[in-house]
Amino acid sequence: MIHFTSVSKFYDTDIVLKDISLTINKGELAFVTGPSGVGKTTLLKLIYCAERPDEGEIVVAGWDLKKIKQSAIPFLRRNVGIVFQDFRLLANKTVSENVALALRIHDMHPHEIKEHVSEVLKEVKLKHKESTYPYHLSGGEQQRVVIARAMVSKPAVLLADEPTGNLDTETSETIMNLFKEINARGTTVLIATHNDALFHGTGRRVIYLKEAQIEREVVG
Repeated sequence: MIHFTSVSKFYDTDIVLKDISLTINKGELAFVTGPSGVGKTTLLKLIYCAERPDEGEIVVAGWDLKKIKQSAIPFLRRNVGIVFQDFRLLANKTVSENVALALRIHDMHPHEIKEHVSEVLKEVKLKHKESTYPYHLSGGEQQRVVIARAMVSKPAVLLADEPTGNLDTETSETIMNLFKEINARGTTVLIATHNDALFHGTGRRVIYLKEAQIEREVVG
């Protein structure tokens, strides 16, 4: 589903990622971890083409990112949902409107949008909040809206960048359970986190980054 072959990324003279070879299999839930600044976010950005590699090859859901044209990137992103730590919800739009934005850019019919949004809000247990504005939601509820927005287009891959970084322990567990449910339905999930409590005891693959390279892989 996600294949990195000898991928390197540089910012000026700084080496952010060096010679990364990695495969995340279809239907897998895996973690990328390591200290701040080690390249976790950059690795995710490479997957959804927010950054381009300086060396190596990346294939995501059948798309060769070395050859992909700029005009085709929106089509790639229909297959890749993204969950950000800082939520990035629009304060002047309701929960349902925030989630619907991900479909409006795909020119979907309004009736279909309404059905898809209603379905995904039920999945994240926020149907009763569909007319609520983000500032009336708790941090955990806001993160569930972000997950709903990422999942509403039914992507094959879900990426999460420090998805529990601003949440307490109990809420973090709720969010992680939601990721597990999403994965159980067949979505490939890759989570970048510095919080080892998220993956300890999960039995999932954990990829450790150190000094811009993969240091080791273990089972959480």
